[in-house]
Amino acid sequence: AAAEYGRFLDLLRALAPTDWGKPTDCDRWDVRAVALHVLGAMDATASVREMVHQQRRGVKVGKEIGGSTLDGANEVQVRERASLTGDELVERFAATVDRAVRGRRRFPRPLRGLKMTMPPPWGGKRTLGWLNDIVYTRDTWMHRVDLSRAAGRELTLTPDHDGRIVADVVADWSGLHGSPFDLVLSGPAGGRYRSGVGGQRVEMDAVEFCRTIAGRREGTWLLTTEVPF
Repeated sequence: AAAEYGRFLDLLRALAPTDWGKPTDCDRWDVRAVALHVLGAMDATASVREMVHQQRRGVKVGKEIGGSTLDGANEVQVRERASLTGDELVERFAATVDRAVRGRRRFPRPLRGLKMTMPPPWGGKRTLGWLNDIVYTRDTWMHRVDLSRAAGRELTLTPDHDGRIVADVVADWSGLHGSPFDLVLSGPAGGRYRSGVGGQRVEMDAVEFCRTIAGRREGTWLLTTEVPF
């Protein structure tokens, strides 16, 4: 988490003033809105009170925008920080990293086992511990991909960091569809993964694989199984 927040901050600092308004792969969100969302999520991990606030407001806002409570909480994160300029956003992000990491390390044990209902297309229930430990890092990583693509900035990738995140995504994806597969992912974050025998063989770039199962691009067969990011 600390490494991913650091890489996201490096990317924010590399943005030009004209980059903030560029569209991204996220519906309704430009570069600035995506960054505000990630900052809002960090604020939630840094403070249980802020997390509860976002979830409570998210119920109403989710209905307002025709989405889930999770969609509503994300929208709250963006709306409540919308007055920040680009420079202020970067400054706030830098000042929040340590608190966010510390908050995630100290996430209260009584809350870890609480379950939340996931919206479509995922469905089912997941624990707040899973959200805290895994998804907040995975979400930041995918949004770093979004911003890199939107602003035309180089995406920093290494096997030890990004490869670890991709491997975790593959494991989650495998458990969701439950079918045999032979997956070969290229690039610094890639690797080879296999489950069962006689399964579909897929060869593609590791980042594009993640973008596909995150719903950023169209997939076929097993690649239509989306994973929460």
